[in-house]
Amino acid sequence: MEIFANRISFHLAMIEVEKDSVRDLISDLPDSIIETILTKLPIKDGVRTSILSTRWRYRWASMTNLVFDDRGVAEYEEIVHFIQKFLLLHDGPIHKFSVQSSYMRGSAEVDQWLLYLSRREVKELIIELGEDEWFKAHSSLFSFKNLTRLELVHCELCPPPDFKGFMWLKHIDFQQVVFPQDDYDRLIASCPLLETLTLSSYDSIELTIHAPNLKYLTVDGEFMELCLAHTPLLVAANINLYISDHIVEHLEQSSSCNLDKFLGGAAKLERLVGKVYFVKFVSVGIGHGRRLMTYHHLKYIELYEVSFEDLKEVLVVLQLIVNSPILKTLQVSTASRTKIEPEDLQFWDKNTFDDAMLHELKTVKLSDVSGMPVEMGFIKFLLEHSPCLEEMTIRPTNMTDASVSMLVELASFRRASPQASVVFIHDPM
Repeated sequence: MEIFANRISFHLAMIEVEKDSVRDLISDLPDSIIETILTKLPIKDGVRTSILSTRWRYRWASMTNLVFDDRGVAEYEEIVHFIQKFLLLHDGPIHKFSVQSSYMRGSAEVDQWLLYLSRREVKELIIELGEDEWFKAHSSLFSFKNLTRLELVHCELCPPPDFKGFMWLKHIDFQQVVFPQDDYDRLIASCPLLETLTLSSYDSIELTIHAPNLKYLTVDGEFMELCLAHTPLLVAANINLYISDHIVEHLEQSSSCNLDKFLGGAAKLERLVGKVYFVKFVSVGIGHGRRLMTYHHLKYIELYEVSFEDLKEVLVVLQLIVNSPILKTLQVSTASRTKIEPEDLQFWDKNTFDDAMLHELKTVKLSDVSGMPVEMGFIKFLLEHSPCLEEMTIRPTNMTDASVSMLVELASFRRASPQASVVFIHDPM
């Protein structure tokens, strides 16, 4: 199909030169092939196919997937005029409507499109306006009965009180989409078939997720609270958290365990990626005596900027790995935030994980390692408790005399796995 679409685009450009040969090539194509070719072409080229032959005339007017972007336009008025005219002439259902243009601005036209589309059985709706452009979605958005995918950027939503939810919605991707605090939880909970949820660039919100069919979660931003209350089918979570001063103050006043709240409703999790302040966020309320539920499906853990100066963050990492019996891959990058060694020098002597064995762990990657005692204790723990370990790679913060001492100390650590190799990687400046 790509070959046909590319050839048609070429012929559209050369139509005056080779009109007869174009007709010979494509006039007798089956309807199903014509429809597929139209979906492969930029939408403006799709409209231009009307001049190819009688059979192609106005076939574009029944296209079900409408994707408008910057190709072939040079300004705001041009793309708005083209979309307005296209919708006016369109005949039939519209399954996908996408506008992603750097020229677009929030305007009355967007409201008109949403009102028009609410009556056209739209299943996929994607709206991304120009940089720093915001729009307030018309209330008709909440009457899209057949939505399966909703992607919005820089949008303000205000669900009406009688909104019952999107019964068929499976995919949500919101980038800086704002609405009243109580409506975040309500909107997610009212999408019973939701499988993929992406929330990006959020600021100081509280979020509790009830999504019985959710499988993939991506979160980026500042969160006062983040709780996976009911996500029994979740298999992958990618969490990028930032923390401002007022969130730190809020966390310091909390008495509950954030790790329990975050992972307590995700028993089938297979892949966890936590970035920036994720580990610090979930370390609130954790202690030596607390044990997590067992994650029988968790195979991959990747954690960024773990501060080994904060023993609560170290406990988070330990709790996760010892309660994941089929864990195969562990990646940890460290971050030095205070340059102060932990005061509890007997941390590894008192830890309650001496009997734990990481039977399935095969690959460990550690980066930005400075060689402080707690870090070295963590490396020693992994080597002594991973009987199937195949490779551990260690990337130091920089190559100094301390790094040489680290190498000497590493060589003395006992390894539970006879085939385990320890690779020390130095990146030259």
